[in-house]
Amino acid sequence: MQQQYTDGFFNVSPQFGFLPCKDPLAKLPVQYLALQNIIDALPKLILDQALLDKAVAELPVYDPSNETDSFIIQALFRAYAFLSSAYLLTPAYHSQKDGNYGKALNILPKNLAKPFVCVADKLQVMPWLEYHYAYSLGNYIKVDPTAGLFWKNLKMACSFTGGADETGFIMDHVYINEKTPDLIKAIYMFLGSQELQGIQLFYETLIEMNKRRKTMWQASDHRHYNDFRIFIMGIKGNDAIFGPGVQYKTGDERSDEYRQYRGQTGAQDDIIPTADIFTGIDAFYPHNELTAYLLDLRQYRPKCVQNFLQDLQVAMQNKPIVDYFLQHDINGLVYLLAAVEQVYLFRNGHWQFVQKYIMANTRYSQATGGTPVISWLPNQIEACLQTMSVLIQKIQPLCTALNSVTSVMFQDIKNAFPKKVKLLDAQHAELQKINYDFKRVYDLNIVNDLQDN
Repeated sequence: MQQQYTDGFFNVSPQFGFLPCKDPLAKLPVQYLALQNIIDALPKLILDQALLDKAVAELPVYDPSNETDSFIIQALFRAYAFLSSAYLLTPAYHSQKDGNYGKALNILPKNLAKPFVCVADKLQVMPWLEYHYAYSLGNYIKVDPTAGLFWKNLKMACSFTGGADETGFIMDHVYINEKTPDLIKAIYMFLGSQELQGIQLFYETLIEMNKRRKTMWQASDHRHYNDFRIFIMGIKGNDAIFGPGVQYKTGDERSDEYRQYRGQTGAQDDIIPTADIFTGIDAFYPHNELTAYLLDLRQYRPKCVQNFLQDLQVAMQNKPIVDYFLQHDINGLVYLLAAVEQVYLFRNGHWQFVQKYIMANTRYSQATGGTPVISWLPNQIEACLQTMSVLIQKIQPLCTALNSVTSVMFQDIKNAFPKKVKLLDAQHAELQKINYDFKRVYDLNIVNDLQDN
């Protein structure tokens, strides 16, 4: 594998992990002042459709085709992504009723469409709000520039509501990603000559990431998630909102074409796909439409991240982690099992977010990425449990060779495993009902001692 994967903004490496190689721009350059003014006023503009329409109508058609600075291009993409989503989805925001969303507009005017497509092409991504360059990893501002990325020290360069719940929700993702340099470092250690130290660091990093992920419960009140969720909806998979798609009136031959792109989603984050490939969980993905959705989301990442994941896949095929530890150090296999359990806890915690932040607030069946809400995460939780089951079976006959630390770790994980299976089976059974009880789905976590918060 390469030592780094970069596009000038992101640099996937043990130095930067999955975060930008320096802090994103807080504001656009002065030549884009009119656009910046609308972004600053967006939380107020979305409250009044007429004011928003007027602001968009008066915006110049900027031409960013000569821009070469990666950070300026990213800041422009971020601004146009936010404004395009706000413009198209504000009608749906105002017409939502009984937990269901209204209809969005499906024509993006030239003064938004043309520059948006231009900067998206420069970044080689889809012209739609996404996780890396727009909503999350490229959207933070440090309140105290000398401090770290703790979510309370972060605000958003662009936002829809400007409220604390939106800020806390998305900035917690940045806080989790602050630990990704260690995740990448651990992989390179394993692929080098520090295999046991590498899997230990990988496991310890996932523990810290799960601790940070759990702060979401304090960072953002789940009762207020629906206040801004509509604005991160994608076109693809959300026909009830967007109909056939969105026309981008760029003035070229594609102006009348209906486009469809998936929306911003935490599933576009890079931590879990990396963990799946490194630990071998991806070998247990079910062969179904839900897994196809998962793989489709891979293309909604920066090219440098896509290249990293592809190369990691090849590297792990050349040095399979299970085979290595079976042949060289059974203790490493226990740390691998423990790492997979942390991935399970990450996914199951995320699944509980879905239950509280989404299912408790709306019966709308599609997630922001256009995937089915109630089956998307359980599909991949099943892959984690199957991986754990296989690893337990491999370690069990060799457990007398474990050291005192890994022996206790193995027994603890093995003893706790049946409750994880029982929980997922019970949730599946409830969700099969036409009028399932989302509260019961959540309460099953408590019954099985797997409540996240």
